[in-house]
Amino acid sequence: MKLWLPFAASAGALLAIASFVGAGWDAPPVASEQIGFRGTGMVHHRDIESEAALRQANVVPQAPWQADPAGDKAGTLYQNVQVLGDLSDDQFNQFMASITEWVAPETGCNYCHNPENMASDEIYQKVVARRMIQMTQAINVDWKPHVAETGVTCYTCHRGKHIPAAIWSASLEPKPAGNMTQNRQGQNVVADYAGKSSLPQNALMDYLLGDQPIRVHSTTALPTGSNHAGTKETEHTWALMMHMSESLGVNCVTCHNSRAFNDWDQSPPQRVTAWHGIKMARYLNTNYMEGLTPVFPANRKGPEGDVLKIGCATCHNGVQKPLYGVSMLKDYVAAMTVKGSTEVPDFTTYVPGKTQVLGGPPPTQ
Repeated sequence: MKLWLPFAASAGALLAIASFVGAGWDAPPVASEQIGFRGTGMVHHRDIESEAALRQANVVPQAPWQADPAGDKAGTLYQNVQVLGDLSDDQFNQFMASITEWVAPETGCNYCHNPENMASDEIYQKVVARRMIQMTQAINVDWKPHVAETGVTCYTCHRGKHIPAAIWSASLEPKPAGNMTQNRQGQNVVADYAGKSSLPQNALMDYLLGDQPIRVHSTTALPTGSNHAGTKETEHTWALMMHMSESLGVNCVTCHNSRAFNDWDQSPPQRVTAWHGIKMARYLNTNYMEGLTPVFPANRKGPEGDVLKIGCATCHNGVQKPLYGVSMLKDYVAAMTVKGSTEVPDFTTYVPGKTQVLGGPPPTQ
C-alpha cells in the first residue's frame, strides 16, 4: 500500500494540472526521423506545428524582373559605384530594386541615399550596405564549403528588416553587484544567445569573434596535455552548441554521433559543414562587422558599445538550411557570385551626415 502512495500522488498532481490547463491541452504533433545508426539515439524530432510557421517565414521572394546583361556598365553611367560597377545598367537597377525590398521596403531608396545627391556617402547606411555587399560576395565565392552552390543574398539575413532579427553583441547585464556576483564569469543569468540557459552569456565572443578551441570533454583520463577541457571550457562550448542547435532548429545528433561526440570519424558529414560555418562567422565578424565600428551610430550598437555581429541564427533563422535550401542566386549571378572591388576604406575618417565619397572621387554637386 505504501509503495503506491507516491504514484497516486503523482497521478493526482497531473490530473490537477490538466484541469487548470483545460480540455484542449495536448502535446504537439512530432515527426521523428532516424538520421544515424540504430541504437545510438540519433533521431531528429520536429514539431509539426512550429514547422508550418517556419515554412511560411522562409518563402523566397521573386526577382522584380529578369535583368538584361547587355548595355553600358553601371560604373560608367553612375558616380561612385565602387563594387557593382561591372553590372549592366539593367542588372544594376534590378539589384537596387531588390535590395530595397530586402532591407528597407517601407523607407525605400532614401534609407541609404540622399535623393538630392545619390552618389554621396553621407548617409551611413549606404557605407554599411556597400561593405555588406562585399561581404555577401565573399561568402558566395570563398565559403562554398559552408554555403555550397546555394549561396546567400542580403535577404537571407535581413528578411525585409533594416537590422536582421538574429544578431548578437556583448552583454554584461545585469552588472555585478559585488561580493559573490563580482566574478560570475557571465553565468547564472539568462543567456539570450545560449537557449535562455544559465550558461556563459558571452560565449559567442570566444568562438564567433575569438578563436578559442572548442572542447566538449577531454579524451584522456587525466586533465593534462592539449586534450584538457575543464568545467569552464565545457560550459562555454555547450553555450555555443545550444546557440547552434536553436539557430538551425536541430538537436546535437545532426552533427554528432551520440556514442562518441568527440570522434570525427563517427560523426555525420554535417559536422564538417558546421565547422566551416563557425570559421566563416568568425571571419565575417572580424573582417567586416568589427571594421564598421566607426561608422555605426551608438543606437546601432550593443549595450557595451560593440557592433552587432553575425551568428548562426542570422542566416538560418531556425531552419537547418536557410530558406530551406532554395537558392536566390540565379537572378543575381553577376551581383552576388562575383567579387567586385575588395578595397576596404579607412572608416576612421568617415563623418556621418557630411557629403563624402569613400575610396573614389568627390561627387559632382
